[in-house]
Amino acid sequence: MLSAARDLVSEVGADAVTMDMLACRAGVGKGTVFRRFGSRSGLMLTLLSDAEAEFQRRFMFGPPPLGPGAPPLDRLIAFGAGRIGYILEFGELARAAVERDYGRFDVPAAVLWNRHLEILLREAGLRLDTGLMAASLAATLDPARLLHSIQKQGVSPERLVESWRQLVTRIVTAPEPDEGLEDIGKR
Repeated sequence: MLSAARDLVSEVGADAVTMDMLACRAGVGKGTVFRRFGSRSGLMLTLLSDAEAEFQRRFMFGPPPLGPGAPPLDRLIAFGAGRIGYILEFGELARAAVERDYGRFDVPAAVLWNRHLEILLREAGLRLDTGLMAASLAATLDPARLLHSIQKQGVSPERLVESWRQLVTRIVTAPEPDEGLEDIGKR
């Protein structure tokens, strides 16, 4: 089924692939496809799993600046650049994997990216609302948004990476509010 799914994606694009098409191509019943993948999003996530595992390996264990050993700001910049590169390569699949899935923020990979960003923000010295800030940063790397910027607005990947660099640099280097404001984010 995965081979048939990969063939279909390369032939018609991820957006056009349906579970019916996959069942027909793989020579199995539609119920078999749904039992294996759960949903169309599940199929797309499965097709992405090797690429996602490789990206995770790079930011958790690979060489700096994406991997450990570089200053937190350098790692944040490298993470955004790496995600943008990932979306350039796998964006159609990534967008299809999350576009109709309301649990997309709970997918283990998304939880890991957010946690990684949160840790880097803390290592860079931020104290307040690092979880919320990490989620906001992750939202700027949303596949649909990045693909729209590139395909519809003509934004170059290099410009996206530079924008990410400026964003995380400003966040990390900006002074934090006074201590008394810590509880604002918890209300």
